[in-house]
Amino acid sequence: MCGIFGIVNKDSKAPSEEFLRDVTRSIAHRGPDGEGYYTSRNVALAHRRLSIIDPEGGKQPMCNEDETVWITFNGCIYNYLELRQQLLQRGHRFRTHCDTEVIIHAYEEFGKDCVNYFNGMWAFAIWDSRQQELFCSRDRLGVKPFYYSCDGNSFLFSSEIKALVKAGVKPEVSPEGLNDYITFQFTIGDKTLFKGIKRLLPGCSLTLRMEDFRLSVEKYWDLRYEYDTYHNEEYFIDRLFFLLEDAVKIRLRSDVPLGAHLSGGIDSSTIACLAASLLGSFKLKTFTGGFSDGKEFDETEYAKIVSRAAGTDFHEIFPTARDFIADFPRLVYFMDEPAAGPGIFPQYQVCKLAREHVKVVLGGQGGDEIFIGYARYLVGYLEEALKGAIWETAKEGKFAVTLESIVPNLPILQAYKPMLSYFWKDGLFGPQDERYFRLIDRSEGMKEMFSPDAMKADTTLGEFRGLFNEKNLSSLVNKMTYFDTKASLPALLQVEDRTSMAFGLESRVPLLDYRIIEFVASIPPVIKFKGGDYKHLLKNAAKSIVPREIIERKDKMGFPVPLNKWYQNELKEFVSDIIMSPAAAQRGIYNTSLLKNLMETEGKFSRIVWGILCLEQWFRGYIDGEYNL
Repeated sequence: MCGIFGIVNKDSKAPSEEFLRDVTRSIAHRGPDGEGYYTSRNVALAHRRLSIIDPEGGKQPMCNEDETVWITFNGCIYNYLELRQQLLQRGHRFRTHCDTEVIIHAYEEFGKDCVNYFNGMWAFAIWDSRQQELFCSRDRLGVKPFYYSCDGNSFLFSSEIKALVKAGVKPEVSPEGLNDYITFQFTIGDKTLFKGIKRLLPGCSLTLRMEDFRLSVEKYWDLRYEYDTYHNEEYFIDRLFFLLEDAVKIRLRSDVPLGAHLSGGIDSSTIACLAASLLGSFKLKTFTGGFSDGKEFDETEYAKIVSRAAGTDFHEIFPTARDFIADFPRLVYFMDEPAAGPGIFPQYQVCKLAREHVKVVLGGQGGDEIFIGYARYLVGYLEEALKGAIWETAKEGKFAVTLESIVPNLPILQAYKPMLSYFWKDGLFGPQDERYFRLIDRSEGMKEMFSPDAMKADTTLGEFRGLFNEKNLSSLVNKMTYFDTKASLPALLQVEDRTSMAFGLESRVPLLDYRIIEFVASIPPVIKFKGGDYKHLLKNAAKSIVPREIIERKDKMGFPVPLNKWYQNELKEFVSDIIMSPAAAQRGIYNTSLLKNLMETEGKFSRIVWGILCLEQWFRGYIDGEYNL
């Protein structure tokens, strides 16, 4: 896990090593163990290293034997041992025992198709002086970040946007990105909140050809929903357990201490229990966070149940409002651009705790998207089940869930009355894309806080429809999870990456092993979302190793933060000073008259204040220059 940066100039020579060192100081937190630089004519590569595998031999940028191929790489190739053996048999020679060198030789052997052989998380750039090309790639799900900017004369890339700004890319607001953020509290597609800075999409590779200085982006992987109709539910459960165990097993490969996040939910509990059993006599360290503001904000008791059952070394932390005030500006700095919800704050705190004990941590990110774990999926299918019952089409096999089968699971929605009221207040049974957009649209109450000028670049709904209505997606549950995997999951993975790398901590996410994702996509919806049961397959696969209290939970909270409670007390002055500042009023994008009463009227779990607070801190830090990059 590291920080990467590079520049390729069309005509001018590469920048100096001193310039590269200065720029990469902004991402030194990603790689506190070492640094390296490569320059040649008009190409420069830089690397900040967090040494996990082969600490002595894995220095980067790294080259092949004749120094015609150079790489700067962030991430981990988990199947590097198997690939190394395969490449040795094909005549390749290795000087190190690290996964970086495996990428180089795989590129020599398989060309750009090498990415199809990797099981891991990665963002890398390879300079091939023979072909006079820069080849860049990002892993299938986008666990590792890759940002770039190209003005026709220079191409710059980095693990984090702040390095691009430090290198001279002017920080300006993207109107389209801002509209996405107001709608979802993240941007979709290759956009960012910064004008002229893009992200390489997950499952994509990028090539820059020096001959004409032309960029081309190609998708090398995507989700495919080709159903396996030959096997039964028992087979799917057994096969899933095997894949889960192997995904955890290969992610335990490390030359430094490792541990696991543990929230008390099924996702992280499954990972922690599998890791603990695979490590045998080695006692796994687990890390949990909660809040002492009432039981509705504290799940640590469930985490302790899992820890006792798995025999882990348990560590916990309880962040406070004072911690929030101290950490918030720095947290937005690390994030580059605001994304996702208030859970980033406790996640940041738990990562800080984990780094005091280990250098690698396993987590359960991705379980909700892959195994159908969000309440909105059940709400969406409740409407479909009603439709099928009224029109008497439910028995035709069109719906994965019927009204009769979904009823036993509806009590889970007791805590989601506001979601149900909002979803149905403007009618029923519209087109599926419009209905799901309503479920994930966070602009209710948010748009009113902005001036009409801030909402002019309205491309968001069209881009949403393009993803949601991707061809070959016939089932509603696949449409919903496909969009979330492609759009909202990358925002959560941005949080995963930034909160861990802020402390030089490598975070690994076994549930996003591409073999698991492809396997689950092949399972018919009527089995994987049986009766509208959240994470039906995962719970059945994990019930032999995860405590019953976790499997049968109906009240998983998803790391709620008592921010709205704090807004009325400890944070009132802090938040007002940011969103009601003269600088905020002068931006001309906010409806300042409505902002004044916002904190007094916001509901317990509303995210309007949070969304504006993060956005304004981002403006102050990056656009106004307070972060002094």
